[in-house]
Amino acid sequence: MTTAAGSGHPSSSLSAVEVVNALFFGGFMKYDPKNPQMKERDRFILSKGHACPILYAAMAEAGYFSTELLLTLRKLGSVLEGHPNLVR
Repeated sequence: MTTAAGSGHPSSSLSAVEVVNALFFGGFMKYDPKNPQMKERDRFILSKGHACPILYAAMAEAGYFSTELLLTLRKLGSVLEGHPNLVR
């Protein structure tokens, strides 16, 4: 993603791979991509915004959106900004 975007901080994402993988796919977080506003869902807070590509990759793999959208990271008009944005 960062290579396709031509910018970003891949090392920030790589340092969070194990934690994000365990939380999203190890049965620790309660979420439903088909019902993202589920009241009982867990919230994931990413304190280092430069690692947003790993969050976007996990969300795509979990089914929140198509993995093809990942290649739009940091592109003009993309919902995948350089830092996570709850509003978009």
